[in-house]
Amino acid sequence: MLGPRQEAQAALFYEFSLEDHIPQNHLLRSIDRFVDLSGIRQYLAEFYSHTGRPSIDPELLIRMLLVGCCLGIRSERRLCEEVHLNLAYRWFCRLDLSDRVPDHSTFSKNRHGRFRESELLRHMFETTVAR
Repeated sequence: MLGPRQEAQAALFYEFSLEDHIPQNHLLRSIDRFVDLSGIRQYLAEFYSHTGRPSIDPELLIRMLLVGCCLGIRSERRLCEEVHLNLAYRWFCRLDLSDRVPDHSTFSKNRHGRFRESELLRHMFETTVAR
């Protein structure tokens, strides 16, 4: 006998932990152990306006940049799509399942403008080497 078609019913609540779905030996877990971005906001404070709408967290943008560099994702548009889709990338970037990924244009503006003017990437490199 042919059974009735099963319709997927959306659950009201989900219990889901990104932490549980990222293998312990994943490359991004290894990198995460050595990434300390606690001083990024203070370092970049003078490059942000005190008026207007809230900015995107610079730590998120740097973590996304690290994902792109380490995993060979050269297109900013593609990087934003991959972070949106990949659980490990979301975990590394500290994004929940419901968090929005920044638009590629916002990512580009920060990377080519604010980050370049502040020499943030050089600062991060020198800090990491000093550690």
